[in-house]
Amino acid sequence: MDIHEYQAKEILAEYGVKIAEGGLAYTVEEAVQRSREIDGNVWVVKAQIHSGARGKAGGIKVCRTHDEVEAAAEALLGKKLVTHQTGPAGKICSRLYIEAGTDIARELYLSFMIDRSHERVIMVGSAQGGMEIESLAATNPKAIVKIHVEPAVGLQDFQARTMAFALGLGEDLLNHAVKTIKGCYRALRDLDANILEINPLVVTKSNELIALDAKMSFDENALFRRHRIAELRDKTQIDSREVAAAEASLSYVGLDGDIGCMINGAGLAMATMDMIKLAGGEPANFLDVGGGASAERTEKAFRLVLADAGVKAMLVNIFAGINRCDWIAEGVVQAVRNIDMKVPLVVRLSGTNVEEGRKIIADSGLPIITAETLAEAAEKVVQARNEMVAKQG
Repeated sequence: MDIHEYQAKEILAEYGVKIAEGGLAYTVEEAVQRSREIDGNVWVVKAQIHSGARGKAGGIKVCRTHDEVEAAAEALLGKKLVTHQTGPAGKICSRLYIEAGTDIARELYLSFMIDRSHERVIMVGSAQGGMEIESLAATNPKAIVKIHVEPAVGLQDFQARTMAFALGLGEDLLNHAVKTIKGCYRALRDLDANILEINPLVVTKSNELIALDAKMSFDENALFRRHRIAELRDKTQIDSREVAAAEASLSYVGLDGDIGCMINGAGLAMATMDMIKLAGGEPANFLDVGGGASAERTEKAFRLVLADAGVKAMLVNIFAGINRCDWIAEGVVQAVRNIDMKVPLVVRLSGTNVEEGRKIIADSGLPIITAETLAEAAEKVVQARNEMVAKQG
């Protein structure tokens, strides 16, 4: 689960990380008022969306008068920002963060993340901040310093000092740097975060260390014990289909294809999507209905898949173990009868009570295409999709 920059900064400030003075605004009037409340004569108006590279997309504007703040707010609020992270769909900016301007002397990079391959937390830093770390890794990998932290021991002072020196910070900033680095680690550890990134972490001309930007992402599996963090979720920044799926306790990820999928089991779902691509199609989603797919749950899954206007055909692929094919078949028949299906449907059942399930579908009298193997199902749904596209012209 991602959060906004201003939310991440509020968290980091609680852990001793220095941030610039700032305030949140939902309207143009609020943006101007925030700038009046902040000392100084330079303000930065920042679009709050769940994406990096906002500056390149025009989402960060430096202003020197309140009129400029007003113009920037009018230009950003309600605007769709498209970055390489959002994809062509972009994300709508519905809130702004107004921040005091900072006299920057140097820009640094600092991040913490979970390194699953080493079962450690990895601390990554570079004296060359303010740019995408992926680009820096490609052009100058030696400029990046990595230090692994053993979770059972925690981040040690000598490790924080090692990173501070690697960032090119002198003795005059050493204590402040150690406090900042250790505060970031504690925030990651205490709140079950997966990623904590400050880019840039700046040294000001007055020799202060300030987090000028902040990004945090959290483990959704731990949100049950992090209620405060869960409440920071901004549903406007998430695919509406994924929000609906979460509310229905379904595992759903929207994709860019046009063949809707309803499958039980994550492994089978991935295999099915591979087979669809092999047959020449593109899956519209990943949807795992799990082991307890009742008729009601099946209908919810159908509605979720078909809510995507781009779906041209749908494939149901069920391998019943804990579940039963006859239960699934009843759910499919009920869903098709309750929903005005405008796209072809292919159903492949296998496992417990498969013959009973196939009989229920055959006796339903509904125009459901059946298949016995995964390969056959993939080929049939791609063919049905092609016929649907040709029919629509």
